[in-house]
Amino acid sequence: MTVPVPVVVGAAPLSPADVVAVVRHDAPVLIDADALARVAETRRVIDGLAADPHPHYGVSTGFGALATTFIAPDRRLQLQASLIRSHAAGTGAEVEREVVRGLQLLRLQTLASGRTGVRPIVVETYAALLNSGITPVVREYGSLGCSGDLAPLAHIALAAMGEGNVRDASGTLVPASEALAAAGIEPLTLVEKEGLALINGTDGMLGMLVLALHDLESLLLTADLAAAMSVESQLGTDAVFAADLMALRAQMGQAESAGNLRAFLADSPMVASHKGPDDGRVQDAYSLRCSPQVHGAARDTLAHGALIAGRELASVIDNPVITRDGRIESNGNFHGAPVAAVLDFLAISVADVASVSERRTDRALDPARSHGLPPFLADEVGVDSGLMIAQYAAAGIVSELKRLAVPASVDSIPSSAMQEDHVSMGWAAARKLRRAIDGLGRVLAIEILTGARALDLRAPLQPGPATGAVRDLVRTVAEGPGPDRFLSPEMEAVTALVQSGDVARIAKEHTHG
Repeated sequence: MTVPVPVVVGAAPLSPADVVAVVRHDAPVLIDADALARVAETRRVIDGLAADPHPHYGVSTGFGALATTFIAPDRRLQLQASLIRSHAAGTGAEVEREVVRGLQLLRLQTLASGRTGVRPIVVETYAALLNSGITPVVREYGSLGCSGDLAPLAHIALAAMGEGNVRDASGTLVPASEALAAAGIEPLTLVEKEGLALINGTDGMLGMLVLALHDLESLLLTADLAAAMSVESQLGTDAVFAADLMALRAQMGQAESAGNLRAFLADSPMVASHKGPDDGRVQDAYSLRCSPQVHGAARDTLAHGALIAGRELASVIDNPVITRDGRIESNGNFHGAPVAAVLDFLAISVADVASVSERRTDRALDPARSHGLPPFLADEVGVDSGLMIAQYAAAGIVSELKRLAVPASVDSIPSSAMQEDHVSMGWAAARKLRRAIDGLGRVLAIEILTGARALDLRAPLQPGPATGAVRDLVRTVAEGPGPDRFLSPEMEAVTALVQSGDVARIAKEHTHG
């Protein structure tokens, strides 16, 4: 087993690959020594402000709508603890381990920036929590995406204080105090400014965005492969994907998708069987002919999402923040609008790609449109239903994806006695995008399962190298054409191949260039 390469935090902004390595594959984190020195230097600024009789927000005042309330020095430890306990107010189901680790890692990156005013021990404790595999329990509901992901981040901070519940490295639910003791981690006692520094950030929505971008890169390649299987098995034409035709429209995503379709259909005896001047299939239905345009639009959205995510990964999100010249200043950088908007944008593209996939699946099952395939790809027509209800499942998912494409980022609800009177709902946008991405993988799996059966039913005609290799991969978990059988396990198994990236990987391995 390959040991993950450690990820250094604090020397430079984390890359998306760094985030995936830590949160999904448990790569250890190391704190840059120079970053710790900057953290210590900034903390001295906060210590000076704490001794000032004049109030400073987050240091010697209350929070939010109570920002003008001065807090005496002897009450400030209680103030910090009360902030975390009161804000750890999530409810609902536990969110996924990788999402929680994303919260931990991205907050750690901000703490290590030297702009938040925490002590070095706070940075070191957050790193230790990650490296020990301690995953605080974070609930699904509670964040409005402003001031950042307050409730989810407060659950992380609560665990660092040795309170609340966590999942240990084995996934067992235990009290945080027990997990910290077993890992040799001393619980934090927060001092001035540290409570705010631990909860003011877009870390939850950003972590989910980074994971979504990673997963969608593979799924969009899989969508191109699924479209190729549909075009090939339905005896469609690949002429419409020609490079010179794509060059007439200066859309980069479209050109990339068309290039993939050409590669996946290259050297296909099935495509070659009806090429030439007698081929009248120059006007395939839009779901086949326009696959590069639909998939390409999603690719362009993905590129925009990567741009926004990269900018956010290079940012320091906290309020107040300590500037490089030693001022402590309030700001609104915690507002999740930039991230929330792109999360919603991606949900729209996910719904569109799934929609066109389902349409290609439906065509394969309809003898009036499939160019000679049996109805529903059934073995004994009339007795067997074939893949009829698999298409129902895809249609049901697509319908839900359309609802999930309704933007969350336009739905602001005022909070904190109207101090926080416009919020981003970025956490909600991220949560629904995760569900949408799961649905897209399932819809593509149904198209691939359908395409594999359709390719088999074209025998003795053979598919091309890439589509044939994917058909063979499907056959390792799902039987070929034949009488009706329990279909759900096969659908789940092919979905696993899609979501793991195996379908995309096999397709790439069997293309030239």
